[in-house]
Amino acid sequence: MALRNAVMAALLEGEASGYDLAKGFEASVANFWMATPQQLYRELERMERDGLVSARVVQQERRPNKRLFSLTEAGLDVLREYVDETPAKPMAIRDELMVKVQCIDIGDTDAVRAGIVQRMERSTAKLARYERLRERLLDGRDEDEYLAGTERVGPYLTLLGGIGLEQGNLRWGETVLRKLDQRAAARSSENA
Repeated sequence: MALRNAVMAALLEGEASGYDLAKGFEASVANFWMATPQQLYRELERMERDGLVSARVVQQERRPNKRLFSLTEAGLDVLREYVDETPAKPMAIRDELMVKVQCIDIGDTDAVRAGIVQRMERSTAKLARYERLRERLLDGRDEDEYLAGTERVGPYLTLLGGIGLEQGNLRWGETVLRKLDQRAAARSSENA
């Protein structure tokens, strides 16, 4: 998947500035796609040049003018084609912490443990943010009422994926820390 597909998916929510998209990415698609603001701005320029988005300038008094982007019909067509006809590639994982865990036997176990704890803290913070977003989307309705009445179900379903991913990170971290503790206790009793 190209960044442009994720940007177009975010623009389905409506017109947005590059700044709004960067913040919105954090809240809406960060659970499945990461991009820096600089990457977003570069991609928006390319997409405008390719006719996939249009931009209009909004005059602001005490701030620089801002450009608001929206999908064009050509952009919607490209996005529809992507959804309908492009098979999804298998997920590729490049996880530096997993490499460190793989090598834990030759390194500083405490440093690796600290990395696991940091990941768990980040996952806990993301889960809290995702749950706040979920509550905002549901707006007092239960899930069935929301799904029956919402115009767009995609943002909710991807949010559930992000929640599941972070819950999985927490379960994995708890398991690894427990196994490391068990191993240390067993080695300690062998040496006693």
